[in-house]
This record gives sequence, C-alpha cells and structure tokens, in this order.
Amino acid sequence: MYNATLIISVYKKTKELEMVLHALENQSCKKRYEILIADDGSGNAMDNFISDYRKKSKLDLKLITQKDAGFRKNKILNEAIRNSNSDYLVFIDGDCIPHYYFMEAHLHNKKENTVLSGRRVMLGKKVTDGIFRNYEKNKSFEITFAKLLLDSVRTKNASVHIEEGILIKDSTARNLINTKRTHLLGCNFSIPKSLIEKVNGFDEDYTGPGIGEDTDLEYRLRQINTGFESLRNLAIVYHLYHPKTIEESKNYDYFHKVVKNSGIYFCKNGLIKE
Repeated sequence: MYNATLIISVYKKTKELEMVLHALENQSCKKRYEILIADDGSGNAMDNFISDYRKKSKLDLKLITQKDAGFRKNKILNEAIRNSNSDYLVFIDGDCIPHYYFMEAHLHNKKENTVLSGRRVMLGKKVTDGIFRNYEKNKSFEITFAKLLLDSVRTKNASVHIEEGILIKDSTARNLINTKRTHLLGCNFSIPKSLIEKVNGFDEDYTGPGIGEDTDLEYRLRQINTGFESLRNLAIVYHLYHPKTIEESKNYDYFHKVVKNSGIYFCKNGLIKE
C-alpha cells in the first residue's frame, strides 16, 4: 500500500515534465508514493517519453491517458483518481517543478477532512530558459532565491511571487504571514481520497482552462464543511514560464450556475455519472 498518490496533469510538454520528474528523484520524503501522469491526449510522444524515462528511473511511474478531444483535464484527473492505489492524493501540474521538501510537506501535515494548499513561484522566461539549458547540458539545474530576486526586477517576462519560494518550516512564523483565507490552487494541493470522492471528484462539464479544477472543487468541498490549511512557504512549486493561457468565459458562466444552486456539492458529471 502506498502512503500517497501524486497525480501530475500534463499535455504534450515532455521537456517540462522531465524537469518535474528530475526534481521528484531528489525529494526529501522517504515515504512510499506512486506517481500517476494524467495525460490529456498527448499521443505517442508522451507514451514514448514515459516508457523511456521509466527504464532509467526508480520512480514508481504510471501513465494514465486518453484521446485528444479538446481540453478535458478534469476527465483525465478523474480517471487518475480511479486508478490511484492509496487513500491520499497530491496534485501538481506538469510544468510546476516541486521543491525538494514538497512531498514531505504534504504527507507530514495531512489530516482527515482537510485540504492542504500550497502556492507557486512564477518563473520568468530567462530563468526558465536557463533551467532547460542547464539540464540539457548537465542533467541537473538549480533554482536559487538570489537568481529569482535578480530576475524579478526585469521589465518583461520577469519572475513573480518569488517570496513564495522561501522555505519556512517553523509553523509559528508561517502563521504570522498566512493571515488570509486559504484557497485551493489546482497545481499544488493534497486531499484525502475519500473526501474528493464525497463530492464526486472533478466536474467534467468544465471543458476549458480556468476555475474548473480548483475554484469549483473548493466551492463544493466547502459545502460539506471541509477544512482548508495553508502550506504556503512549505510545499513550494516553481511554475515554468509560458505565455499566459486564456481562460474560458464559459467556465465562469457555468460556475455561476453551480453557485446559484447553493448547497449542491455532488457534481453530476464526475467520478460517478448521474
């Protein structure tokens, strides 16, 4: 039995995913966990990448995939949940590099009826390009606060939210800076499997980027009095630069309909189809 399942959502970005997996090879966490790659239809390139990576890695890696039929992230995330072999789930995106303490932060702090949510550092273009170059040349890379601080003063495509990359293990110190309400961030959260099953997983009626895999899920979890705790400055991820994704307005329209039906937490088109 695994202590946890790490679910990584991806679509075509195998180079970015390789950076993520490289970081997972060097985690401080000693507990046993599986890694499910939730692929939204990347095709043969992803199949070949995972097959080749598995040969040289000790990571417990499995590919969960589907045909490419447009943006169906929530559908493949639900499929990954069905295929998970643990009672605790951790979620990140395939372009978010986890800090070496990431998995330990989530697994050490897990508790019943509670979602743990971290934040992310948004890496600038130059820093991201440097990570790719260094890995290509040396099969390694390093992300330091000094580099991020220097990059943050750029006028274009700079690193932002670099303060989220400061590791603070002391809970008292973290509580002093975490004064705002904790919200679920889709690229960095963990949850008991039974809890996400209780709200029927992700709503597959969201078929575009934006709010479907986090804001909606958080809203429905709060309907059943779920606790939310912050892992800010403890469970850290570094988001690799890419041009900003345009969020779908239809998702917001649909979410407003969900909110109108206040109190309904079990989505109709989720893990179970009604």
